[in-house]
Formats: sequence, C-alpha cells, structure tokens
Amino acid sequence: MSESTQSSTERSPFTKPGFIISAALVVALIAAVVVIFFLPKADSTAQPAPASSAAGASSAPSKSADAAGKSVCGLPSSTETALGAAPKSKWELVGKMAAPTDPKTLGPGLTDDSGFRSCFAHSPTGAVYSAVNLVALGSSKSQQMNIKLADKLMTPGAGRDAAKQQATTLDPSTGSSDTVQVRGFLLKSYMPTEANVDLAFQTSGGKLFHAVLPLQWLDGDWKVKVSDAGQLINEVAPLSDMSGFIAWAGV
Repeated sequence: MSESTQSSTERSPFTKPGFIISAALVVALIAAVVVIFFLPKADSTAQPAPASSAAGASSAPSKSADAAGKSVCGLPSSTETALGAAPKSKWELVGKMAAPTDPKTLGPGLTDDSGFRSCFAHSPTGAVYSAVNLVALGSSKSQQMNIKLADKLMTPGAGRDAAKQQATTLDPSTGSSDTVQVRGFLLKSYMPTEANVDLAFQTSGGKLFHAVLPLQWLDGDWKVKVSDAGQLINEVAPLSDMSGFIAWAGV
C-alpha cells in the first residue's frame, strides 16, 4: 500500500507544465499537447492497459470512404492490420526526442520550414510512426509548434478547440527540463479507420511510463483523439519494466 501511495505522489515529467505533446500524444502523451496531465493513478507495477473506448472522443470514426482514402502526401497504404515486430527505422532528433523517419514510405511525408512534421502512411507502421512523431514534436517546447499540433494533428471538435486555446496561452518553455525517449510500443488495435498505439517511454532519470494514443485516419493522415477538455483520453501510467512491449528506440 505504501509503495503504491509513494508512486502516485512522485510527479511524472509528463504531468509538469512545459512538457507538451501533441497528444501529446500525446501527445503524447504526456501532456496532451498543451494540457498538463493529472498524476498517474496506476501503481508502479502497472502494465500496458487495454485501449480506452472511443466514446467521448471529440469526433466519430471517419466514414469508410475516408478510411480508404489516399495519404494526403501520396504515401503508400497497406492492408496489414498488425505489427508484431519492431520496424527497422532511421531515427532523428525532433526537439529533444528521437523520432523514426522514412519520408518516402512511412512518413513524415511533409515537413515545413518550422520543422512541423505530418503525413504518415495509412498502415499499422505508419500509425506507430505518427504516434511517436506527435510526442516528439511536443518536446520542442515551441508555442508555435503546439498550436500547429492542436490545429492540424487533432481530430476536429471541442477538444481540439480547447487545446488550441490553451496552446496560445501556455508557455511551453517553462517547467521541467527532463527529457523523455521512446523505448517500445504495442499496437493494441488497428482498423483502417482508427488505431490505438501504446508507447513506452523512459525519462532521463530512468523512470518508465506509458500511455495509449488513440488515432483516427482523417483527411489523409493520422490524427489524435482528445477529450472535450483538450486532454489525452488515456492516462499516463508508470511501468515497472518493459514486459509486454516491443523494444524500439532511437537512442
């Protein structure tokens, strides 16, 4: 009991102002794009949790015609529905976090002058690439980046509106200086319309955390679903080890 109490009072870097994700996230994990997460309620032995229901998400699943639509930047799609092994990936720093990159096949297919990354393949691997890049974009602690994250990489609705408003007022340059790197993933579910990607992270202090990013295929790219308050739907929770995750890291 005392161990559980102690773990719930240790403040995760994901709950500190300034660590924004897209979901941040997710984004994101971690502080839903521009929102400060509540302290994790799970205990220190928590393992990957089932993906939360999409009920309460800011938008309904896209129509089948949209789900089958092409990537907004022309990346190839796949009929696969699972990902049971770590993809061979090239990694590069985005902000302070390493993110996978394969611009011609998996994404990001679009990167603007500010470094904002979008357009990922309509496939299980593309969804996982998208989730990690969403989180990495938030590690830049850039207000401009956070506004773009909310505007372009969240599903439309009250949650996106709330996140955009918060992004204009919250200064992401303040807060924790902790760095976080992805250490593994688990694709909990995948359909052409949506995916749930569970990402495991490790802080610069050695602590492990994880969170599930719920993604929706919309307008030719993966978007993260958020609650009406602009926060990630699923909590960030501590991990005791990497059991259940597929090891995958860039640094």
